[in-house]
Amino acid sequence: MASRCSGILRTLSRSSSVVRSSRGPTSSRWLATTTEATSSTLPPPPAKISNDPTITRIVDDISGLTLLQASDLVTLLKSRLNIQEIAMPAASAPAAVPAASAQEDAVEEKPKEKTIFNVKLESFDAGAKPKIIREVKALVPNLTLIDKFVESLPKILKENLPKEDADKLKKTFEALGAVVNLE
Repeated sequence: MASRCSGILRTLSRSSSVVRSSRGPTSSRWLATTTEATSSTLPPPPAKISNDPTITRIVDDISGLTLLQASDLVTLLKSRLNIQEIAMPAASAPAAVPAASAQEDAVEEKPKEKTIFNVKLESFDAGAKPKIIREVKALVPNLTLIDKFVESLPKILKENLPKEDADKLKKTFEALGAVVNLE
């Protein structure tokens, strides 16, 4: 019995939707989309039309050209009318050009100073091995097998350190008897 009732309800709902669509849409969304569609089909406003028929004919002919033909037309007009090609500078560009060239000369004279370094342990004295191992353990606490790390030199201890920190680390290891390079 429930299936009969649901079947009847389905058929009634289908027939009422057909009736609704035949009445015409009443939602504001439909009206909004139809308004946009009609406004986009309107032709663009007419351009300012010249009274001179020669100019109107030339404009019509030029608007019918392809891009290649228009490019050829421009080059032909430039050569016939003796128009030189000049770059249009920006408003503040002429004043900035001499200053920029002076700055470039200064930059070329000085090489760029390095600010980020990698600390590389190259070698150490055999008697300083326990001290080096302790220092590496303090520097990199999560490192396992520190003995093998220290014995397999050269190794990078720390990467991407600022100059001050790299120098401090280098002095610490050199005081223990190690040879350290900054890269």
